[in-house]
This record gives sequence, structure tokens and C-alpha cells, in this order.
Amino acid sequence: MSKDTTSEHLRAELKNLADTLEEVLTTSGEKSKSELDKLRSKAQSALKDTRARLGDSGDRIAQTTREAAERTDVYVRDNPWTSVGIGAAVGVVLGVLLTRR
Repeated sequence: MSKDTTSEHLRAELKNLADTLEEVLTTSGEKSKSELDKLRSKAQSALKDTRARLGDSGDRIAQTTREAAERTDVYVRDNPWTSVGIGAAVGVVLGVLLTRR
């Protein structure tokens, strides 16, 4: 599953959760106990699904970050002077940008 597809699924899950919670909040005074129990169950289910999906996404993001850090570490070890040059260039650019303020 691509990042765009995952993002779309997360947006859909969060929208579903928000819609369900909004329904619970706006109609709670007008509903019978059994209807409120159904809405509460629906909201709990949506919340559980959203938490699970967010947890899965968090795990994927953490894994991707670890892999990027490992690749960066290998690159820096293999090319120390290039890395120093890149770091110095970034520092100069940031210095110029910050002193323009």
C-alpha cells in the first residue's frame, strides 16, 4: 500500500470517526437509551478501528525513519568528507538566511 493510499484511508477513517462522534453529540438528547447504546457502540468501534490504523501507520513511519537513519549512517561512514562539506554548506545557507532577518 502506497503512502498516498494510506493517507487517504486514514483521512477516511478520521472523517468517519468525526461524523460518528458528531452524530452522538448532536442527537444524544433526542434518542432513546437503546439508540444511544447503538450510537455509543458505533463510536467505540470507529475509535478502535482508527486507533489501530493510526498505530499501524506509526509503526510504518518509525520503520521508514530507522531505515533512513541507517542509510544515512552508512553514507556518512563511507563518505565522511562529503558529509562534512554538505553539513558546512547547509550551515552557511542557514547562516545567510538567518542574518537576513
